[in-house]
Amino acid sequence: MKIAMIGTGYVGLVSGVCFSDFGHEVICVDKDPRKIEMLTRGEVPIYEPGLDVLMSKNVAAGRLSFTQDLAAAVDGADAVFIAVGTPTRRGDGHADLTYVMTAAEEIAAAMTGYTVVVTKSTVPVGTNRAVARTIRKTRPDAEFDVASNPEFLREGAAIDDFMRPDRVVVGVTSDRGRDVMGEVYRPLFLREFPVLYTDLETAEMIKYAANAFLATKITFINEIAQLCERVGADVKEVAHGMGLDGRIGNKFLHAGPGYGGSCFPKDTQALARMGQDHAVAMQITETVIKVNDEVKRRMIDKIVDLCGGSVNGKVVAVLGVTFKPNTDDMREAPSLTIVPALVGAGAKVRVVDPQGAREGEPLLPGVHWMDDAYKAVQKADCVVLLTEWNEFRALDLKKMAKKMATPRMADLRNIYNAKDARKAGFESYTSVGR
Repeated sequence: MKIAMIGTGYVGLVSGVCFSDFGHEVICVDKDPRKIEMLTRGEVPIYEPGLDVLMSKNVAAGRLSFTQDLAAAVDGADAVFIAVGTPTRRGDGHADLTYVMTAAEEIAAAMTGYTVVVTKSTVPVGTNRAVARTIRKTRPDAEFDVASNPEFLREGAAIDDFMRPDRVVVGVTSDRGRDVMGEVYRPLFLREFPVLYTDLETAEMIKYAANAFLATKITFINEIAQLCERVGADVKEVAHGMGLDGRIGNKFLHAGPGYGGSCFPKDTQALARMGQDHAVAMQITETVIKVNDEVKRRMIDKIVDLCGGSVNGKVVAVLGVTFKPNTDDMREAPSLTIVPALVGAGAKVRVVDPQGAREGEPLLPGVHWMDDAYKAVQKADCVVLLTEWNEFRALDLKKMAKKMATPRMADLRNIYNAKDARKAGFESYTSVGR
C-alpha cells in the first residue's frame, strides 16, 4: 500500500518508519526544510533508540522517503495519516487543532482517488467529524473516508510498542475504510495482536481516557508517597504490595517528581476542557493536574531543606533533565520547574544528561552543562537525581561523596537508599516517600 505521513515529529516519524518496515511504501511529509534535509541525509532529528537503524534500512530498501511536497505524497495514496502537533492552546487549555485542519485542507486539495484520511494526532472528541467536513467543503467531489487511529507509543520504547502493541485502536465510518485500515495493519493482525474497531468518537475518547488514567496512577502514588514520609512507611514497598494485585498492576506506580512529556500534561488539560464544554465535571482529572503541579514544587522544597534551608551560593549538580530516560524530550519535564527555581534561589547549577542538552540548553538558562556525573559533583554541595538514566543507576557513591564539598543527595527517583548512601559517605540523603 502507499501511505503518506503528514508530519515528521515523534509520532509521525516513528509511525512512518515502522509502516515502511511492514512493507508499505511510505512518504513522510514535513514543511520544515531543515528536518527534510536531515532525514534525507539519514539523520534522525529526535532521539529514539533503534530508530536510526530502522530508518536507514527502509530507505535503502526503497520503501521510505521524505519530502516537503504534500501534493506529490498524497497523489495516489491509499491512506494519508495526519500526525501533526496538537499543543495546548494558550489561555483556555484546549488542544490547538490549527495544524490538523490545515493538513486536512491540503490533503483534500491533493487527493486523486479514494483515500482514507487517518488522524494519528491526539485530538478531542469530534475532531475527525470536523476533518471530514473540512475535506468535503474543500473538495465536494472527493471520494474518501476518515479514520481515527490514536497512538500509544512510549518514548524510549516506541518501536517495540508499534511492532508489538497492547492493542491497535481504529475508529472508522464505513466497511471500505475498515478494509483499508485492515490492510495497513495486516502484519499485526496476522501475528494476532488485538485490533479494536470502533466508531470515531470512541476511538478519540480511548486515547484521552487511557492517558488520564495513567497520569492518575502516577499522581496517586505521589500523594501516597507524601503520606508515607509523614507516617514512616516506604512507598516503594507500598507500591509493590499494591502492584501484586492483578486488578491494579505494578506499572506507573513509581513515586517521583511528577509526570511530564508530550502526552500526559496536554491530554489531561484537554480532557478537563472537554468536560467543561459538555457540562461534565472531570473532577478526578482536574485534581490530578493540580496535584502534579504541587508535586513538582514539593521537590524544590526537598532540595532546599536538604541544603539547610537555602541553596543561595551553593553548587547543585542535577543528573538528568529530560522528562524520562531514553529520550531527548524536554516537554513539561519536572526539571523545567525545579531547575529554574534553584537558579532563581541563587544556586550554581550543573547539569548532566545523556541526550538533553540540545533541547534543554535554550529552556534552562543560567546552568552549566557537563558530560560527566563525577566531574559535575566536584566540590558540589548537593547532587540531585532527577531522571533515571541507566548510567545514573550504578554510580560509585563512595567516589561521588569524596568529590563533593558537602555530600548530600536528593534522590528523586528512589534509585538508591539512605543506608547505602550514608555508608558511602553521604552525610544526608532524601528520597520520595521513604
